[in-house]
Amino acid sequence: MASESVVIYWLRNDLRLADNPALTAALATGHAVLPVYIWSPEEEGDWAPGAASRVWLHESLKRLAKAYEALGSRLVLRQGDSAETLHALCDAYGTTTVFTSRRYEPHALHQEARVRDRLKGEDVTLQVFNGSLLNAPDAVATQAGDPYKVFTPYYNACVKKGEPDEPFSAPQKIPAPKQWPASDALADLALVPDHSWVEKVRQHGTFGEATAQELLDTFTDDAIIDYPELRDRPDVSGTSGLAPHLHFGELSPRQVWHAASAYRLSGEDARPGNEAYIRQLYWRDFAYHLLYYFPNTPEEPLKPMFAPFPWVEDDEALQRWQRGQTGYPFVDAGMRELWETGWMHNRVRMVVASFLIKDLRIHWREGAQWFWDCLFDADLANNSLGWQWVAGCGADAAPYFRVFNPFSQGKKFDPDGEYVRKWVPELAQVPDKYLQTPWEMPPIELAACGVTLGKEYPHPMVDHGEARKTALAIYDELKAAK
Repeated sequence: MASESVVIYWLRNDLRLADNPALTAALATGHAVLPVYIWSPEEEGDWAPGAASRVWLHESLKRLAKAYEALGSRLVLRQGDSAETLHALCDAYGTTTVFTSRRYEPHALHQEARVRDRLKGEDVTLQVFNGSLLNAPDAVATQAGDPYKVFTPYYNACVKKGEPDEPFSAPQKIPAPKQWPASDALADLALVPDHSWVEKVRQHGTFGEATAQELLDTFTDDAIIDYPELRDRPDVSGTSGLAPHLHFGELSPRQVWHAASAYRLSGEDARPGNEAYIRQLYWRDFAYHLLYYFPNTPEEPLKPMFAPFPWVEDDEALQRWQRGQTGYPFVDAGMRELWETGWMHNRVRMVVASFLIKDLRIHWREGAQWFWDCLFDADLANNSLGWQWVAGCGADAAPYFRVFNPFSQGKKFDPDGEYVRKWVPELAQVPDKYLQTPWEMPPIELAACGVTLGKEYPHPMVDHGEARKTALAIYDELKAAK
């Protein structure tokens, strides 16, 4: 084939048609476009997608393939080395340009560099576009040119840059090559783990670009009004549920920003909810800003003074936390929700993380790894930021002396006990007064509710008050020694 008769669009975490700068640029060449997704978990090292993410990826690719077919194209699936796969395709088609969206995780940047070097040797250009963030990590810096470590000044700097560009529309047609290369079947990628858990968690997923757009429309039309008041309530539907869609690129942050901002400007019914929600988009950018400049944060504390913390290695305690058997109902509800649905409410994420780190004194990396495997929206930047934030060892972290109280958090944010009763059904008959602290209920009355501690529901693993004192004493020693 003649050179440049076909350009290649290499999909990564940009599984959508609308507002896709890399795809738009490929189409702008006027040549046929060959879309290819390459499954290469070995190139992602320790942070290859976890089980829940792989389920989501499988379902998203399935839906995206149908969307491509509807536009007269196909989604070619391959597995193996990205650089060699793209080189072979370029060689077969005489292609001199590959378009892709940039990912900012350390392993993904390394992958991109390998691909660029391999293609450059064959006079093939790799054109890369930011389609996953409002601002690329290196597009925002302090006046001294340094990266930010505190969110508020970072946010203010982003706001000063002005509004994001308007999103691109989805293409109406994608010109196809005259001949298609061989493609692996989706099942050949073996993304879906062979585990009975899969069917349970799959039914809770809202996969694909079309569903993502529906969720965005519903949220910005209605729920965003009460977002500031309800976002911390796991017993009600007060959040958008868009995190996995943003992670896999089924929606762009520009689409979300403009949808929320349009509501803000919609007249006398406008409420401040969109401001609070839009701020979360910049928190997401901030997480990538940190990961880009401090690539060791998935493994090491950003603040070195916390490195000597004497973590406890206790596999049994870790497993009880993972299974939602800690004896603290609010914590257990969150862990069971995660296992059943591939998602956990953000307020509860903070509480369960604090319990693991500061009550059990188990390393935050253990929690980050469990979230990585169980969350649909497992995202290296956000996961690392969140766990280090709770541990007190990261950027813009909660004060190290803040220890979330699992029962007072439950009483405040699950006031009617609906969340706990849903996910810890053995406590369904326990009255509100004792629901978050069943050990305080007289045993005879508790038995009348069908519960005997140590049988239907466990005793608390630790005494929260004593655990808090111990953790704070250790933190004070580290602070004094720095």
